[in-house]
Amino acid sequence: MLVRILVLLYLAGAPALAQTLCQPNASNGYMVRISIKTALGNQAYEWNENEMFLFRATMAFAMRRYYETETYNVDNIIVCDQTPRVSFWFVVTSPDNAAMLTPKADVEKAVSMSRNRINNAFLLTDRTLEFLGIDPTLVEPVNPNTPPWLIVFGVVIGAVCAGIIVMLVSSLLQKRRKEKGIVEDGQDEEDRQMKGVENGNILDGSYNRGFTDDDRFTKL
Repeated sequence: MLVRILVLLYLAGAPALAQTLCQPNASNGYMVRISIKTALGNQAYEWNENEMFLFRATMAFAMRRYYETETYNVDNIIVCDQTPRVSFWFVVTSPDNAAMLTPKADVEKAVSMSRNRINNAFLLTDRTLEFLGIDPTLVEPVNPNTPPWLIVFGVVIGAVCAGIIVMLVSSLLQKRRKEKGIVEDGQDEEDRQMKGVENGNILDGSYNRGFTDDDRFTKL
């Protein structure tokens, strides 16, 4: 009889205890924001009590995986302040003492360790299943097949070759311009001399008296 009374008292006090432990902006709590429609579009599913149970189960799994020796159950994941737009707060209680909360730092490490497993359970990503206050999962750096030093070497060699080609082309163009200028100057000089001869003027060279019409120079 006493055992039944204690069980009834525990069941009656459990909701009140949970309400006290889990509150918005709780020091050891986290807010979760879920965007199912954004992630899945027309294939979005409805968030209901079954989905909430799955969330609590995945969180219990994450806590077990992190501690390895501690035994966490769904009852240790307390949820509160749930909204229709699928956001809520949760806290994690200790398996040894339901009135004691698990340190926030440990919860954060457990979530980070199992973040991909939690996301996959709901077909979501870090952007559509947000743990506010916990950094998103870090993407593993991609190791290129080509060594970085070889890439840098190729870029440098390419730049040097491009510079050499530009210098050669520039020198060739300048040489052609000079040759073209000399030819044009010679042509202009020749044109001026031809015009001078046609006009009866000698623009350059010595005066050849053998080709003059003056009788003084043609008489022998």
